[in-house]
Amino acid sequence: MKVLVVDDDQVLAEVLSFTLRREGFEVLLAGDGEAALQRWAAESPDIILLDVNLPKLTGFQVCRRIREEADTPIIMLTVREEEDDIVEGLGLGADDYITKPFSPRHLVARVQAVLRRAGKRPTRAVRRVGKFTLMPPRRELQFEEREPVKLTRLENRLLDYLMLNAGRVLSAEVIIDLVWGAGGGDRDMLRQLVYRLRGKLSRARGLQGGDAEDSYLETVPGLGYGFMLHLRQ
Repeated sequence: MKVLVVDDDQVLAEVLSFTLRREGFEVLLAGDGEAALQRWAAESPDIILLDVNLPKLTGFQVCRRIREEADTPIIMLTVREEEDDIVEGLGLGADDYITKPFSPRHLVARVQAVLRRAGKRPTRAVRRVGKFTLMPPRRELQFEEREPVKLTRLENRLLDYLMLNAGRVLSAEVIIDLVWGAGGGDRDMLRQLVYRLRGKLSRARGLQGGDAEDSYLETVPGLGYGFMLHLRQ
């Protein structure tokens, strides 16, 4: 499913994009009101995350124009929980609103709820890179047609991020924040988790042990870790 994220805050837009992509959505971006209308008309997204305060056209103006032509689900994003803004957005036809700041889990839950009400069924992505398939909801990793290997919650989360960014090196700090949350992990915990995950990757291929050359989960000294399968094939 396609999500159109409309926000002039590039950092926030990238965070939203990453969060939604790992849930299986195709993400489209627009940084102002005019660009939002152009992308909506050209791409026909399934849902729109629409900031209230935008350059060129406000979120309210964008919402009004879209509602004149279509019933595409819209969630308004606002930095203020002011009743007038909420009433105006809902009065123009927005389906929901979220007040900044918000957690990624909160955002995803609201998006999924609005899509369900609209009769659409979002599904969590299955990751496929080369001959590896990761099924995040079931915490299972499969290589070719072999028996799937079960992953722990943290192994599943780490591999999900790495496969989503296959071919790229993610810094240890970024990975720790993504897997454990701010203040929830450290480099020693990450090294141990990587070691265990290497063993699962090797086991999925029918190999013994967790040798880095067999697992494709590479350590780049001074930088971090990456899932580099596609560079080997």
